[in-house]
Amino acid sequence: MASVLINLAIFAALIVALVRLQGGQLSLSVRVFIGLILGTLFGIGLQLVHGLESEALQTTINWINVVGNGYVQLLQMVVMPLVFAAILSAVARLHDASALGRISVLTLGTLLFTTLIAAFVGVVMSLVFGLTAEGLAQGAAETARLTALESNYAPRVADLTVPQLLLSFIPKNPFADLTGANPTSIISVVIFAAFLGVAAIRLVRRDAERGRSLLALIDVLQGWISQLVRLIMALTPYGVMALMTKMAATSNAADILNLGKFVIASYIGLAIMFVVHAVLLTLTGVNPLLFFKKIVPALSFAFSSRSSAATIPLNVEIQTRRLGIPQTIASFSASFGATIGQNGCAGLYPAMLAVMVAPTVGINPTDPGWIITLLAIVTLSSAGVAGVGGGATMAALIVLPAMGLPVTLVALLISVEPLIDMGRTALNVSGSMTAGTVTSQLLGQTDKAVLQNSEAGELQSA
Repeated sequence: MASVLINLAIFAALIVALVRLQGGQLSLSVRVFIGLILGTLFGIGLQLVHGLESEALQTTINWINVVGNGYVQLLQMVVMPLVFAAILSAVARLHDASALGRISVLTLGTLLFTTLIAAFVGVVMSLVFGLTAEGLAQGAAETARLTALESNYAPRVADLTVPQLLLSFIPKNPFADLTGANPTSIISVVIFAAFLGVAAIRLVRRDAERGRSLLALIDVLQGWISQLVRLIMALTPYGVMALMTKMAATSNAADILNLGKFVIASYIGLAIMFVVHAVLLTLTGVNPLLFFKKIVPALSFAFSSRSSAATIPLNVEIQTRRLGIPQTIASFSASFGATIGQNGCAGLYPAMLAVMVAPTVGINPTDPGWIITLLAIVTLSSAGVAGVGGGATMAALIVLPAMGLPVTLVALLISVEPLIDMGRTALNVSGSMTAGTVTSQLLGQTDKAVLQNSEAGELQSA
């Protein structure tokens, strides 16, 4: 018990140190990065001192989780109100509702296109590194995980068809979707808010006085939610430090080394996709180095939290304040990007697994026809994958059965899943922000002064 108290006292001291940095000249972005480094080092130190299986380490992490998971839950709390208010406000201010169509098509098109590329990169990585499911041992932990996965996911996946998926986007009970009741709730809330926004446009045209009153009310709601988001954003350095402490303290180095080739291939694939994003940005007139410099806080949080959905508030804030992207486009890309076209979780990962499993059932993974079918299924199934921890698992459980492949490999990779999931989630968020930036550039709506100013748009910490 004494060792746990000492560990918590050190963690508290680190929090105090971060609090004191808040009063200095360091920006929120820099403090988030400092929190990430401190958490990683502290987590490694905890594991070295106590050992991976020690009770003291587990108890310490349980208490530190109050800060880390508490912060994630606060962000999850504000996701639906933020998406609803941001989309409603943005659409209501449009003079032409048809602009929604152009924004949606370009955003979704970019997300799905980059997911298609990510799937192809996943196929190439598996083939180049010679990855295969043959020879991987299935122990007690993996067997238990597989049983749980099949019981929790398989029934829903087996019954999922493309028409049903499309219908699930349409909100039949928007109040239930505002609670996040379904995997596609975010998209449903976006659609509901967009319809309300279009209705507001119609009201302004037909009854100007009542329309102005409605717009004023929407502005108040938007401003209120924005202040709530910025209040929670101030806690980001502490949440990131706690999340990274847990990740570093509980990662098993032996398991990582055992599956090292898969981990390396995954991260090379992720790096290639970041280059693809940079190329798309360059083609649309955006300096990719400046872009990535500005979105570091969102990538850092996505990396440590492993939740694209929880990153939505920070995603929208950075797009609007640091990249000069209009609220409408930023809100759409952040919301869609957390559910549709996740480059890492729903593109790269299931494609790699499919290629690894194929030889075990007598399928040639280099067959062009089979690869084209895989790319199509991965791209289409990327719609509706929840942007939370475990989203990649859900994507794999959709793709593998659709390709006639067993899902056993999903459980066999349990030991390295958290390590790879951090990078995948960061790529998901980069993909959504790239989609927003590309859409804004193509429509000529980017504030160039904000985008090109390396010092502009520092995040507000309160």
